Amino acid sequence: MEEKITVSVIKADVGGLCGHTLAPIELLDAVEYVVENAVDETLIDYYVTNCGDDIDIVMTHNKGTDNDEVHKLAWDALTDATDVAKELKLYGAGQDLLSDSFSGNVKGLGPGCAEMEFVERRSEPLVVFCCDKTDPAAFNLPFYKMFSSPFNTPGLVFDPSMTEGFKYEVMDIIDHKRVLMSTPVETYSLLALIGNLERYAIKRVYRGRDNEIAAVASSEKLNMMAGEYVGKDDPVAIVRAQSGFPAVGEILEAFANPHLVSGWMRGCHWGPMMPVGEEDAMPSRFDGPARIMALGFQLSKGRLVGPNDLFADVAFDKARDKALEMAEMMRSMGPFQPHRLPESMMEYTSVPKVLKTLESRFEEIPENNCKLEKTTDRGDLE
Repeated sequence: MEEKITVSVIKADVGGLCGHTLAPIELLDAVEYVVENAVDETLIDYYVTNCGDDIDIVMTHNKGTDNDEVHKLAWDALTDATDVAKELKLYGAGQDLLSDSFSGNVKGLGPGCAEMEFVERRSEPLVVFCCDKTDPAAFNLPFYKMFSSPFNTPGLVFDPSMTEGFKYEVMDIIDHKRVLMSTPVETYSLLALIGNLERYAIKRVYRGRDNEIAAVASSEKLNMMAGEYVGKDDPVAIVRAQSGFPAVGEILEAFANPHLVSGWMRGCHWGPMMPVGEEDAMPSRFDGPARIMALGFQLSKGRLVGPNDLFADVAFDKARDKALEMAEMMRSMGPFQPHRLPESMMEYTSVPKVLKTLESRFEEIPENNCKLEKTTDRGDLE
């Protein structure tokens, strides 16, 4: 039996250089020092980068998903980076580490995590997505486009290995439940769920004909875990490409037309998710707009060949221009919906605290409140 390879992407915001804009090189160096020492013992290979103020650690190994040793390695690396962030007095130092100690798995402790395990194919291309200033449901629409829309992915029509469709594992992030749904047969029911970005997020996608893992996204909700606002969840995702899966170009096409996601300033606003290269993954305007970068790798016996900075392509310039136009339109709404998120999506922000202070000032509306009084200067009005 062929040995399986595990790809793990673990991320966290442990400090930003000048607000929430950037995780500086000092933090990346601290993480890399810890991870580098684990190669050939715990890990096969790794890649460390950042999207905005989030540090993203891509790791390959043979230990399977949810492995204590791998997760502790990432935790230790992020903890060391937090120490550096505190020494440099960076903003929000350690904000995504919700505990002082490791308890066997980073899930529930703050960092986001996307992992998949599979037997490496003869050629194994995959795309790692890293985001900033948004939340896990940001992948609902792109995942649907990649794996269920023939207008985005013609392989669904032309590739016999894909015509049986894909299965989606959808998480109810409020009630902590999940459901498995198949396309194309359940397409409309799937859309009924994943169109609700407040409650449902796609966790995994499987190929319909053999249940082979195709994609996975982090689904950790920091607000739910911390009980207060500690930043948006800034998801990561892994998508396998080619030979029975969408081609790389089909995967990236899902981001050619920017869509609105929750997050942006203070995690309280709708705004566009803009595809950018690594050098432009530094959100600053109104702490945004949300960024997503795509790193293309080839696996070779678990070794990461690459990455290819896929969104750095000038072909995505139009998408960036459109995202900026969308940002202008949404910003013009100021504190009004639909730019501002509904209260249900800001449950742990400061907004409910403000509204709480006004509760005692509300009073019942008198039954005759709508009747107009007689006036002497404008005639009798009833």
